[in-house]
Amino acid sequence: MNWIVIVDDDKSNLLQAGEILSRHNMRVTALRSGSALLNYIGSNKPDLILLDIRMPEMDGFETLKRLREKMTPGEEIPVIFLTGYDTPESETYGLSLGAMDFIRKPFVAEVLVLRVRHILELVRLQRDLSAEVRKKTVAYESLSLHLVQTLAETIDAKDSYTNGHSVRVAEYSREIAKRFGYDRKRQDEIYMMGLLHDVGKIGVPDTVINKPGKLTEEEFESIKIHPELGSHILEKIIEMPKLKIGAHWHHEHYDGTGYPDGLAGEDIPEEARIIAVADAYDAMTSHRSYREVLAQETVRKEVENGKGTQFDPVFAEIMLEMIDEDTEYKMHES
Repeated sequence: MNWIVIVDDDKSNLLQAGEILSRHNMRVTALRSGSALLNYIGSNKPDLILLDIRMPEMDGFETLKRLREKMTPGEEIPVIFLTGYDTPESETYGLSLGAMDFIRKPFVAEVLVLRVRHILELVRLQRDLSAEVRKKTVAYESLSLHLVQTLAETIDAKDSYTNGHSVRVAEYSREIAKRFGYDRKRQDEIYMMGLLHDVGKIGVPDTVINKPGKLTEEEFESIKIHPELGSHILEKIIEMPKLKIGAHWHHEHYDGTGYPDGLAGEDIPEEARIIAVADAYDAMTSHRSYREVLAQETVRKEVENGKGTQFDPVFAEIMLEMIDEDTEYKMHES
């Protein structure tokens, strides 16, 4: 049974969240302040903390900062912020402090349960990865491909229109890297990066990911947090510091117009420039809620037009070679 601590100065919020989670077979402890949480954590270790942002005396941000000071690196308790007034700026700040997600108030029961379960599953997989790595002296020999694929499938499952997306991006990235001259070890590394490039989407609401129409500006801002969240998740695997590269920078553009950091040219890590081309190609050659797979000629034209702007021209050219060799257009979502 998972153990959840809820911290909120509003008693009605504590009762509502506690009732919802208890009905779904979770153990719940309710606390009314940040200081109460800090005292409680001294001798207790729950699986997850739901922490309100706006509280008197010590708000959620300050509470999380002090909580992280008490935790042993690598053994931190995951935290989800509860908020009714979040903005893109507050979300960014909260994630930078180490929060894994935000849940809006008033609670929607199904959303609360799903988001809590998603984070608990993500943390479990993350810890399994770290434990697997620690068993061996050579990091990449010790990483279980099965665990990584399971994590990738968990992310892809959030979007009914991206089945197999992460595996395909990983395969395309490895092929581009191979043609560029990467040795086998670096090919395996970028394959892992490709598998986990979208891990941050675990923190994006399912309603946004699966929305059939155009996203609002607010919804797009919530999508844009997934690279930094993914990087934050993967940097916990300290034995493999490069693993976060694909997650963090796969939406940067070669001309500097991408996100989250607006990097340009060779300031973008090379592996991320490869994954960016592979990711865009798969997006165009996969079914989406608003369109079918694009024609190969259309995809080729988009990659060609993106050379030097969205894409590194070297890796875009390799992708074009792969497209031209695929005369029967087999390289797309089936």
